[in-house]
Amino acid sequence: MAAFKKLILIQLLAWLVLVSAGSYFISQNFDNAIGNAQKNAQATVEQYIKNLSATDISAENLKNTLATSETFSNFVLRDYQGVEVFSVNNAVQLPFIAELIQSSSNSVRTQYATNNNADIKIEFKLNITHLGEQFQTAFFVILIVSTLLALIPIILMKTIVKHINDNICTNVADVIDVYINQNQLGDDFATKIDSPELAKLGKSLIPSFNRLSHFLKSKNDNIKNAAHDIKREAYKDGVTELGNRNMFVDYYEKNIENTEISTFGSLALVRCSELQSINQSRGYQKGDEYIKSVADIIVNISGTYSGSQVFRVNSSDFIIILPNTPLKEAEKFGENLQSRFTQYMQNQELSSVANTGIVGYEKAKPLGELLSIVDNAMSMAQSKQANAWHVQRDTDLVNNVSAGFGNQNWRKVINQVIESKSVHLVIQNIMPLGKSIKAYAEIQARFKTEENQTLPTASFLAMAEKLDMAIEIDRLIIESSLERIKSSNLSEKYFGLNITPSSAHSDQFMIWLERRLLKDTHIASKLIFEVSEFGLQQNIKASKRFIDMVHRVGARITVERFGVGLTSFKFFRDLKPDFIKMDASYTRGLEDDKNNQYFMRLMVDLAHRIGVSVFAEGVESQEEKHIVETLCLDGVQGYYIEKPKDI
Repeated sequence: MAAFKKLILIQLLAWLVLVSAGSYFISQNFDNAIGNAQKNAQATVEQYIKNLSATDISAENLKNTLATSETFSNFVLRDYQGVEVFSVNNAVQLPFIAELIQSSSNSVRTQYATNNNADIKIEFKLNITHLGEQFQTAFFVILIVSTLLALIPIILMKTIVKHINDNICTNVADVIDVYINQNQLGDDFATKIDSPELAKLGKSLIPSFNRLSHFLKSKNDNIKNAAHDIKREAYKDGVTELGNRNMFVDYYEKNIENTEISTFGSLALVRCSELQSINQSRGYQKGDEYIKSVADIIVNISGTYSGSQVFRVNSSDFIIILPNTPLKEAEKFGENLQSRFTQYMQNQELSSVANTGIVGYEKAKPLGELLSIVDNAMSMAQSKQANAWHVQRDTDLVNNVSAGFGNQNWRKVINQVIESKSVHLVIQNIMPLGKSIKAYAEIQARFKTEENQTLPTASFLAMAEKLDMAIEIDRLIIESSLERIKSSNLSEKYFGLNITPSSAHSDQFMIWLERRLLKDTHIASKLIFEVSEFGLQQNIKASKRFIDMVHRVGARITVERFGVGLTSFKFFRDLKPDFIKMDASYTRGLEDDKNNQYFMRLMVDLAHRIGVSVFAEGVESQEEKHIVETLCLDGVQGYYIEKPKDI
């Protein structure tokens, strides 16, 4: 490129020299031609009049002979006294460049002639129009020729350089292709190139390519190390140094849900019961110490099980994977945890430490389903004494001989509730945030035995699902809620009602619900039906039919416990719910969990893009409420906002 610029400069200088030299040469020739023409004109006029007298010359003859000719631009005849006899003016404007040269040198001058008797005087000025035209033509010829002589080498050089560059680029590209295919250049690299020219080029490039290879490898290693560090930090809990929720999900998907080998084991959920209380009464540092102590207990006990994995999935919850451990052995794990938690509780003067829910897993078990079951196990454990544990078996769900309320049969208990219509309704408001006016109040059902013992709601509904009795329970709750709304004159408010997946997917229930709501259309428009994310996933087509029916009668839909089933937003775009309610596991300790904050912010942004409002449930502290507000959610629900109260 530098050489090409140098060539352009040289050609420009050469052009200037050529134009200058040519202009000087033709200017000199122009002046010489004018001088010669003036000499010839002087001689001609003098020769014509020298032997003539005033009486011999007629003005008319002289005018016809000399003055009418285009030879002169000016011609004046005077007598012996100098009086003008006649004059002729044939002045013509010269071409611009000729005029410029002539005026600068003043080549054309007025000439004089007299006869021998001195009685005739003539003044004349030569007409050089034809010489000026010739001069200007010659000037433009020189200019054009000089320009061509200057441009042609530049154009040729540019073409040649482009051709050379194209060849070089093509050759280097071919060499690079060989390099890429070999992945490393050796001494025999040149011999593996077909073209001799390319082989020579390739040989000369070997050192450079090897340096480039080492450089790229070094950078790639640095990127891999940085990515590994970032991933490690993204997968690590900052307080306990255990794997976080991201690592748990990744581990479960790779080693359990999507593995090709046969696998089974036990999964335990440990929920710390005193974190909020300790944070508020003793400070966050003591809260972290409490979490670390619980983590140490879990790690020490689980460490006796081969291949065990421990994760802190949110501020209060730990998940433990015990591979190849049947539930019978997992019971011992629960007992050991309870014993150590009780010991720690006594030492720290706490009312409790943590509860444990345990379930079995096997190959290809969906994570959402497993988390739903273990959450039921947690509900059962929380219904017992402090630090209690509960193992949830499939047979327990049907026969239930170890439920927290006693040795009663679930089917009998559920039938008693249906027959006596003994459902107690409470209400818990969702507080709108910002300018949102779409929040509502959730109607919740509570159930008791004939002995007036409170049943764990989550377990009760889970048992109803397993025993195919959920539809009857849902009809009971809906009927009771509608009657309470009408009798209490609450139709100006908006209410949320929970629906089990079995009911949402039942054509019979859907027909009943549509007919029931059409009887009270003014109330139907005030209802929002809540269905779990995991439940909707079980039958997408049936879920869509149910949601379409709900929208048809003027009611709306909330997807609750969102985030447990790891649902894609294509799912929501297709089903078109009105609200989503983030699972409480994302809210617990949200102020200290950057991963959950990021996840909730992402969910809120995506949901708002498709016109879906987002609520947070399980808000139990001022700190949690504050961080939820900063994440732009539309509403909050929890004990900190309002405890459930009777309708």
